[in-house]
This record gives sequence, structure tokens and C-alpha cells, in this order.
Amino acid sequence: MGDSELDRLMAQRHRDFTLFDFEGRKVPCLIMEEARFDELMKAIAGKPVSVETNLNILQDGLGHVFVRITMTFSQGHLEEKVLLYANESFEFFEALGETSMLALSSPRSAYGSTNVFMIQLPKPERTESALEMIRKGLKKE
Repeated sequence: MGDSELDRLMAQRHRDFTLFDFEGRKVPCLIMEEARFDELMKAIAGKPVSVETNLNILQDGLGHVFVRITMTFSQGHLEEKVLLYANESFEFFEALGETSMLALSSPRSAYGSTNVFMIQLPKPERTESALEMIRKGLKKE
């Protein structure tokens, strides 16, 4: 990853995320723009929905790790992509690995109590594997 590629990825990264307590466990939460969150909720409200979630890990061998999270919703033909810089969001991925749950919310929400959409990731071993890859990528060789 050259300097220009690193700069491009840094400019694209999503900075709005948090962790909140849910039944004694820290749950990672992506905070979306309010209009986009509302659009997603209107498309899936009251319908059975599944969300295919993929983590694509990009690393340069120098300690920079980015993770592109792609969420494809079974209702509404919607797809959401978020790029996180794991160097500044490692706790987010630790919580994802521990809970296999991901929350989506808007900036006006009370995280963990209102306006939160929870996604249960079906294969915990995949999130654990992704966490291990992130951990290794963050270590300079």
C-alpha cells in the first residue's frame, strides 16, 4: 500500500462508531447518517430480514489495517459498505469477535436502547478469524 493509497483509504474511513453495553456485553455499533439509517429502517420495518455481513481485511504489512464491512440486506435490495481503520477501532473488532453482534444506529439514537438495529452474525468462528487477522496485521514485522 503506497502513501497515496493509504491517504485515499484514510480519507474514506468511517469514524462514527461506538460500543454500548447490552446485557453485560460490549456490542460494537456503527453510527450511520440519519437519512441513510431511516432509509434502511423504512425498507425493512415489519419484515423478516437477514443481513449477509462480510469483512474484507486490507493490510500493508507495515501495521496499517483497514476492514471493509459489507452488509447486504435481504429486504429492499440494500447494501451498505463501511470502511474502518482497525488501528483506531481495534476495540470495535474485539467486541465483534466476542459477541458476533453488530448494531446499526443513527446519531440521534440512545445507543443500546432506542433506534438500534441489531445484527447477529451467524458464524462466530469467522469473526474470531477476522479478529486474529487484524491482530496479526497490526503487528509490524
